[in-house]
Amino acid sequence: MGFFWADAAPSRPIAPHPLPAQANLEPPPGCPMHKSTTTAPHPPPSQPPPANTPASACPYTPPPSTAETTATPSYISKLKPLNYMPSSIANTREASHQTISLPLERETSTIPRGDGPGTWEYPSPQQMYNAMLRKGYTDTPAEHVESMVAVHNFLNEGAWEEIREWERRFGKGLGRGWEICKHGEEGAARLAALESIRRERSGAATVDDEPKLLRFMGRPNDTTPKARMLGFMAWLYPSEFPDNPPFDRHDWYVQRQQGKEVRYVIDYYSGPPEPTGEPVFYLDVRPAIDGPTAAVERAMRWGGDVWWRASGGSVREEMARRERQGAR
Repeated sequence: MGFFWADAAPSRPIAPHPLPAQANLEPPPGCPMHKSTTTAPHPPPSQPPPANTPASACPYTPPPSTAETTATPSYISKLKPLNYMPSSIANTREASHQTISLPLERETSTIPRGDGPGTWEYPSPQQMYNAMLRKGYTDTPAEHVESMVAVHNFLNEGAWEEIREWERRFGKGLGRGWEICKHGEEGAARLAALESIRRERSGAATVDDEPKLLRFMGRPNDTTPKARMLGFMAWLYPSEFPDNPPFDRHDWYVQRQQGKEVRYVIDYYSGPPEPTGEPVFYLDVRPAIDGPTAAVERAMRWGGDVWWRASGGSVREEMARRERQGAR
């Protein structure tokens, strides 16, 4: 899945002062511990001490190590802090074994940037292929990269739509969020459609009202607690829960309308393909529980939908709608 090449392995630790290779461990000639038969260990009292201390005198200062003199920036320091991708991914053909030409055009997303004006741009097929080779995925056929970029962009657009729905509910506080969540998922969708129509007619919709993506991070090797719990339930009740772990994970950092930063966790799942052979994907998008507010938001959305369906909310709304139509 997209942005997976941003995952970096930590560099191996290097000893700050490696041991010298020679076996002679005697102190230097100028050290008082050195046994000398030609000179006295201390100068006569009548003679002043030497003005300049020789290079071999105590205290012994080891020469600078090779690791210190030839230190280079680590791989992590070369990554962009906004998306943890390499800063220099060439948009030209680099691999000698690449036999086909890949498009160099980058598609513009609908996701507003949080670090400035405009929206985020997706990598071109050539950039994605170069990044995959850099990460060691040398067995990826170049002719499949265009399809991979299309799926990558489609999934990230879907993830952003899910984040926008969370922000529409809770971006202005928990009180407004409950007013939407208490109508369940079906009722919330109808309220969202009516709100969109009203905003378009009044012209009140502005870019400032939308959330913005500050930065993101691919974490395919870090399983979320929810995914681990679902995996345990699949082991405990295999007939009720499918054994289908997510194939990727992202953490997106979003700026709300009030300027608050919220971290969202996204698990990417694959489902059975369509009869036509097209792949099917599922996204599980929710705010990370970094504090009590995020926990309440998740409980409100889940509990509101459960209560709405259990209490027959859709039936009540239909009956109220018919009563209003009969009174006209």
